[in-house]
Amino acid sequence: MPKLTDPLHLNMLESYQRDESNRVDFYGLQWGDPNAAPALQFVRDQYIAPYVRFDRKAIEIGPGGGRWTRYLLGFERLYLVDYHQELLDELAKTFRVPNMVPVKNSGSNFPGIPENSIDFVFSFGVFVHLDLEIIRAYLRALWPIVKNEANIVLQYSDKTKSAGQRNRTFSENTPDTMRLAVSDAGYTILEENVTILPHSSIMRFRKGAVPAGF
Repeated sequence: MPKLTDPLHLNMLESYQRDESNRVDFYGLQWGDPNAAPALQFVRDQYIAPYVRFDRKAIEIGPGGGRWTRYLLGFERLYLVDYHQELLDELAKTFRVPNMVPVKNSGSNFPGIPENSIDFVFSFGVFVHLDLEIIRAYLRALWPIVKNEANIVLQYSDKTKSAGQRNRTFSENTPDTMRLAVSDAGYTILEENVTILPHSSIMRFRKGAVPAGF
């Protein structure tokens, strides 16, 4: 079972750095370029582009080498959150701009990010590997730092799909399971797509009723 400190993403980075035969422009593009792959173009245009504003603040969880980060640079402030300093260092090889703030966390927390300050949250390629208990921890940690009207966009593993079932690094999750986790945490689902990605699904939600016992 994956833990909050699971080395999977660090192992993938180290493998990429060792193997020069499959080198791309920057780390992460080996899994698909949103400028070229139709499904990823859809994610970019539907779930990122409408929300980028120069007077708003955002978080990207698990930015990798920056394949999605480049579309988020229009925010006033962009927090890039990762458990592994090595991945934040890799990102810095691609982008160094004043509004980027790297944040090394200790699992599912957001150190140094003020409460009620975030307008947009995005993560792709991270939650597909996280078990439900870790996803729930992230949902709890996000609650105090996102604004009521903030949009949260997460891609997650979908084991109802054959490609999701074949990927052994993907966690056990389904749209029904994810919907329940999000609603139990007090959020309201605004939009989801369970067809565009072959191995996963994507959801946009925001704060709703305060969850019981919060």
